[in-house]
Amino acid sequence: MNFEVIFKTKWSDFDPNRHMRHTAYNDYAAEVRVRYFQEHGLSINEFAKLNIGPILFKEETSFYKEIHIGENITVKMELEGASKGIERWRFNHQIFNEKGKLSAEIKVYGAWIDLVKRKLTAPPQKFLSIFEDLPKTHNFKEIPLKSEE
Repeated sequence: MNFEVIFKTKWSDFDPNRHMRHTAYNDYAAEVRVRYFQEHGLSINEFAKLNIGPILFKEETSFYKEIHIGENITVKMELEGASKGIERWRFNHQIFNEKGKLSAEIKVYGAWIDLVKRKLTAPPQKFLSIFEDLPKTHNFKEIPLKSEE
C-alpha cells in the first residue's frame, strides 16, 4: 500500500505556459516526505531536538503528462532502497493528475546529517521502525555502505 497525499494546486505552482512549473513537482514530493515523518512521530521539532536532518545527494524528475491550473494532484511515495541501518535511503514519488494519469516521477537519494557536527550520521534506532512501515517499491534494494562492500 502506498503512502499518498491529495493536494489542491495553487496559482504559484504554474508557469507562463499554463502548466505546473518543473520545481513545483519536487516541492510536493518533499511535502509528502515531511508529512509521512510527521505522521510517524518525527516532526520538524523532533528532528531539531535530535540535531539530525535529511539531506539529498540526488534528485531526478521525469515528466510524463502536464498538470494544468486548477487540477488536484495525488502524490504517492514508496521506499525504493535503504541501507541496513537506514543511513542512506532512496524514495520514489509518483505524481498523478486529476484524471489519475501518471504525470511525473521523482526519485531522491539521501542520508542523514548531524546538524551540530555537520557530518553524515546514522539515525536513532526509532527511525528503523518508521522506515519498516514505509511502503516499498517492487524493485526495492538494500543500499550497501562503503564499509560493508
